[in-house]
Amino acid sequence: MDRLLNIPEPWATVIHLALIIVIGMIAITIIIAVLRRILKKIDSLDEMLNAFIINAVKVICVILLVAIFLDALGVNIGTIVAVLGAAGAAIALALKDSLANIAGGLMILITQPFKKGDLINIGEHRGRVQSIDLFLTTLRTLNYQIITIPNGLVNTSIIMNESREEFRRVDLTFNISYDSDVVKAKEIMREVCRKGTVIVDDREPVIGVRSNGDSAVELDLMAWCRTEHYFDAQYYLLEEVKKAFDENGIKIPYPHVVVYEEGSAK
Repeated sequence: MDRLLNIPEPWATVIHLALIIVIGMIAITIIIAVLRRILKKIDSLDEMLNAFIINAVKVICVILLVAIFLDALGVNIGTIVAVLGAAGAAIALALKDSLANIAGGLMILITQPFKKGDLINIGEHRGRVQSIDLFLTTLRTLNYQIITIPNGLVNTSIIMNESREEFRRVDLTFNISYDSDVVKAKEIMREVCRKGTVIVDDREPVIGVRSNGDSAVELDLMAWCRTEHYFDAQYYLLEEVKKAFDENGIKIPYPHVVVYEEGSAK
């Protein structure tokens, strides 16, 4: 039995290194599987942050496994770390913009000002979030154009998220002529809101005179809807209020141009 266990030195080293790799890979697989189960139970965790955490832990585990492997080979880890540190400082200086994007990506994934599928505004750009990675945030505009924005810029911009709240208010202004009945026009607008299936019933719309303009009375209509129905509610109100005004004799003024011929009476 002693002879069977007496493995020659070169083969003992090879077997030792092989066991380190095999056991290390099995350990990494188990760690990642357990981590996936834990993260899956956290409902509030965004899927992109979930993927980032898993990938980060996987990279750290692989680095530790490589360090253990090199140590078993007798390599001085301290020297390698010192060399990598010096090289890392030079690389960081050369890639400062890319590192700013990575830092921005981490901040977005951690703070979660938006998530995949949200309709957001970043500066002059507006669209639904398609993906968030460490370098870029990708938006798809409402007319299906793709916009990619560096995360460093995203992280320093003012972001407006149109999808975060459950309800949104549709703000519209309608002009009616001074000859029209303001009280009747307000009643018509309220009735249109009452009939609309995309307008929520438990939040009363706000309707009132915004101002008395030069050629029209401006009426505000502020009605509530669920966020996913915002555009449907906007189109519904614009169309139905116009139709209801026409049916009830409420006139919507439009610009007139008076042309005088030369020599004619003014």
